[in-house]
Amino acid sequence: MTSSAPTDDPSATVGALVVRTVRLDVDATTALVNLLPTDRPVTWLRRGEGLVGWGVAAEVRTGGSTRFADAGKWWSETTARAVVRDEINEPGSGLVCFGSFAFADEPGDSVLVVPEIVVGRRGDTTWLTTISQGGLELLDQGSTITPTDEPAAPVGVSFADGALDGERWMSVVADAVARISDGDLEKVVLARDLVATATEPIDVRWPLRRLVESYPMCWTFHVDGLFGATPEMLVRRERGLVTSRVLAGTIRRTGDDDRDLALAATLARSSKDLEEHEYAVRSVADALDPHCSSMNVPEAPFVLHLPNVMHLATDVAGVVHDAATVSSLQLAEALHPSAAVGGTPTPVATALISQIEGMDRARYAGPVGWMDASGDGEWGIALRSAVIDGATVRLFAGCGIVADSAPEAELAEAQAKFVPVRDALGPA
Repeated sequence: MTSSAPTDDPSATVGALVVRTVRLDVDATTALVNLLPTDRPVTWLRRGEGLVGWGVAAEVRTGGSTRFADAGKWWSETTARAVVRDEINEPGSGLVCFGSFAFADEPGDSVLVVPEIVVGRRGDTTWLTTISQGGLELLDQGSTITPTDEPAAPVGVSFADGALDGERWMSVVADAVARISDGDLEKVVLARDLVATATEPIDVRWPLRRLVESYPMCWTFHVDGLFGATPEMLVRRERGLVTSRVLAGTIRRTGDDDRDLALAATLARSSKDLEEHEYAVRSVADALDPHCSSMNVPEAPFVLHLPNVMHLATDVAGVVHDAATVSSLQLAEALHPSAAVGGTPTPVATALISQIEGMDRARYAGPVGWMDASGDGEWGIALRSAVIDGATVRLFAGCGIVADSAPEAELAEAQAKFVPVRDALGPA
């Protein structure tokens, strides 16, 4: 396994990468997540399609306010030197990187990683990409890839509050509501964390498999220890078209279908949730507008039903006019942080987050996803997520706070948002 450059020097160069993509003959019923070995796995999956990879052909770490620009420069230099033979020519074939970025300028650690092996699937087409420095044969191109053994379940998992317990976090929410009522800002997103500790190191492939099975409508991801199943697409750019799925406004499901339908109707009429949602949609539309020749912003949201919660959702779409010069990563930078994860006005809200939230978000709520050599790619928001480090997993959940927010209701919403990862750490 090779590493491209010192992790503290994003300007360092990478040797020429040799890339080959071929069609892969694999049973269409085989879940891509089941192919992952333990060697630095990465994932980006939804409804059976997407990308998985392992090994490291090249990587770079960046930080601070220039983390996106430094990563983008490194990627441009890497792709310019690469020798690519791509027999598939689908989005995600050829040379691709996976990335995860810190929420805030400081502190924070961001990463782009190029795997040695990538397996992708779109529709009926599955492909294999090998990436190496100097043309090293990583796999016999005529060989097949088969599912790996079932990873071991986590052992002896216990949960504890993270930076703030529930009571202290509710007091922070009440403080934010008072500031909103005073006119300091319109909305702020406040997050809290939960710490899971096992008696043995946890194999990240276990929760990834559970999330893929339980949340097929979300994007299940893993990059450099950050994993989860996000329902929110920050930005997708594909062949000149750009889309963004905005979520804001949440209600917990009960498990009773009739009751949940009634709750969905309540959510769709809730002035508090509609106000929160409007802020988020407006921030995304404003950020994309300079890059689009045309854009469609629906007048009203729809209700997205997930196993644990329901959200107000809006899909913003546009035609980009600067695809030759602006990559999907640059669009993600322009959109981050949206009002859905920061607040309104964004500079005031993010300053308040750093002042009162009481924890380091790290890469929670930052962009996570992948990009190919053309700059096309998909970047989600790292929600319903956690960071794994040996036997410890740090889970995150956040809630949009507006003038009508009640601290007790926001705490219940945060608890509901812990459920996907929390359940994924349990038995099958």
